[in-house]
Amino acid sequence: MIMASTVNSTSVHVSDTQTWEKNKKYTVYKVVVVTNGKTWFIFRRYNEFHKLYETLKKKFPAAELKLPGKKLFGNNFDPEFIKTRREGLHDFIQKILSNPKIIQHSDVQTFLSLDDPRINSDNNVIDENNTEYYSDPKDPNTINLGSSHNPAARPSDFDFLKVIGKGSFGKVLLARHRASNKVYAVKVLQKSAIVKRNETKHIMAERSVLLKNIKHPFLVGIHYSFQTPDKLYFVLDYVNGGELFFHLQRERSFPETRAKFYTAEMASAIGYLHSKDIIYRDLKPENILLDSEGHVVLTDFGLCKEGIAAKGTTSTFCGTPEYLAPEVLRKQEYDRSVDWWCLGAVTYEMLSGLPPFYSRDTAEMYDNILNKPLKLRHNFSPAAKSVLEGLLQKDRQQRLGAGEKDFDALKEHEFFQSINWDDLYNKKIKPPYNPSVNGDLDFKNIDPEFVREPVPNSVGKSCTTNISASVQEADNAFMGFTYVPPTDLE
Repeated sequence: MIMASTVNSTSVHVSDTQTWEKNKKYTVYKVVVVTNGKTWFIFRRYNEFHKLYETLKKKFPAAELKLPGKKLFGNNFDPEFIKTRREGLHDFIQKILSNPKIIQHSDVQTFLSLDDPRINSDNNVIDENNTEYYSDPKDPNTINLGSSHNPAARPSDFDFLKVIGKGSFGKVLLARHRASNKVYAVKVLQKSAIVKRNETKHIMAERSVLLKNIKHPFLVGIHYSFQTPDKLYFVLDYVNGGELFFHLQRERSFPETRAKFYTAEMASAIGYLHSKDIIYRDLKPENILLDSEGHVVLTDFGLCKEGIAAKGTTSTFCGTPEYLAPEVLRKQEYDRSVDWWCLGAVTYEMLSGLPPFYSRDTAEMYDNILNKPLKLRHNFSPAAKSVLEGLLQKDRQQRLGAGEKDFDALKEHEFFQSINWDDLYNKKIKPPYNPSVNGDLDFKNIDPEFVREPVPNSVGKSCTTNISASVQEADNAFMGFTYVPPTDLE
């Protein structure tokens, strides 16, 4: 790795990593920028360097900028070729940073993220532009986010008691912190599995959204996160009132007053995320928990999309089939109103026992979502029918909650006429159902399939020797994951 000092106390390292996208292998160059006591990373492909070069050579011909040439034939991933190119890219960036005029160019500012206000914050974030931010007040030039980053955040500090959830990349466990005796839900994920399935961005997005949730009453909170060479650990609020999915399975449907209460609390949480320019995108009964008193807690932020303001759109195809909005199925641009569709689908399911356009045949269900009219049951109240018709409007621009009003439009709807939104937010409204849990070790509302499973011996351990290349690659992929607020670990 190469390092050199430049003007404005800025330095740049350039290294590389090989990545696969849609079965095409390419090399990404990691540029480490150090300036004004802050350190951050950007990950750029050669083509991005080349695009910047083409722009600057026209604007600043006297600077005589040079860029290592393309290699169109042969093995572009030969180690010597990569080394030579890396050194050439390093020289290119150094030349830019040594020129006071060029460094002010907007494309340079954007390329190196010099214009991004988040480098002035203390958050560690990877955004969708592949920029990673890191700050260490003791030594801003040191990047040390491995298993020993904070001695108070280690697997051995926990007694892992029960499996309370499972996912594609690991498990959620009830854990007791040995020093404080507090219980947490600890989400333990295998790095290698995440990297293998190319899901790094979603995991880091989940962490980023958790950090932005300061203290919303209906969103699960994070206490801290840390990593070992082979695992990631989210230390989260422990919520043991059960998944909404679990209760729906048991009761089939809810009375309207109970469904309305849950819908209102979910809407409050979604409205908060939207105020932070975040789309949730995966609202479904499995991601909605009840706390010990019966209040809603949204969890699992892996499909969240950040940076989507009121008029912003995105186009990534993602979600859960039963709850996909028509615009997502059509692979069209969509906005934050996609969450209001999902809220309508969950509300419909709470009232009737099934999602609104459900079919066992997925293709038929998609056709229903796209083309079939909404069928409303005769026992739905007029207000319930109205809110469902509004939320499940196929034209997103006509959907309840679309446009600038967003959450405010829902609050004004007649279905929620009985809801005092301030009292709701402050948990002054008594939940219509109490899970009646008897302490932290009462698992009656948690799926027995999880609870019966033995806690893996490896969950509190981590490999420290003979780490495979794939695990080392995974460790690099999650640089910046560790987050420990000092107030939690005093």
